[in-house]
Amino acid sequence: MTARAGSSGRRGPGRPVRLPPHVPGLRIGLYGGSFNPPHAGHLQVSLLALKRLRLDRVWWMITPGNPLKDRGDLPATRARLATARALVSDPRLAVTGFEEEIGRAFTVDSLTYLVARCPGVDFVWIMGADCLAGFHRWLGWRTIAALMPFAVVDRPGWTLRATRSRAALALAPYRLREAEATLLAGSPPPAWVFLHGLRSSLSSTELRIRCDLCAGDRGADVENRDDSALS
Repeated sequence: MTARAGSSGRRGPGRPVRLPPHVPGLRIGLYGGSFNPPHAGHLQVSLLALKRLRLDRVWWMITPGNPLKDRGDLPATRARLATARALVSDPRLAVTGFEEEIGRAFTVDSLTYLVARCPGVDFVWIMGADCLAGFHRWLGWRTIAALMPFAVVDRPGWTLRATRSRAALALAPYRLREAEATLLAGSPPPAWVFLHGLRSSLSSTELRIRCDLCAGDRGADVENRDDSALS
């Protein structure tokens, strides 16, 4: 069945899976992380991706948490969804917590679900340069690269480590020139591009530490998608 705008998938009887509106032909960036908390850096990356990749939408995928890490200090998904939605005002940005609804913990599973669930949509995965540096340790990273194109946003101190990483070298034949970034969405995977121009050092982890100080926060079997936006 073809997914239509506002349609709901199902996870078992009476369990709707809520996705942002979408139709075949849309170019949608997928931006995953804990967003704990969401901040201006996430917005900067999203706006950069919309412009440089010529996307129609960017979905913030609020992860329920790393399955191999202690989630004791991680606020409930619904709380982070509410905070993210309060921050977002651009109608091209949407916030979704579908990963918790479908019970998926790893990026490869979530992206596989979306590709099957939203035929005809041109998805692009968005990650930070620091994530590319460790991408080869993500569960099913080669499958992710074969599922959809991806864009890497530069971060201070990570440029060389990212572009010389194991995954970057393995996928080097499929790297587009930055001037070809607008061609990424819709390109047959594997395909990827490295975007310079935004080198924000903001991170949710640093913001959490600052808040704590003012008041007196997936690989063979490892994946760290915490703040994969700027992280």
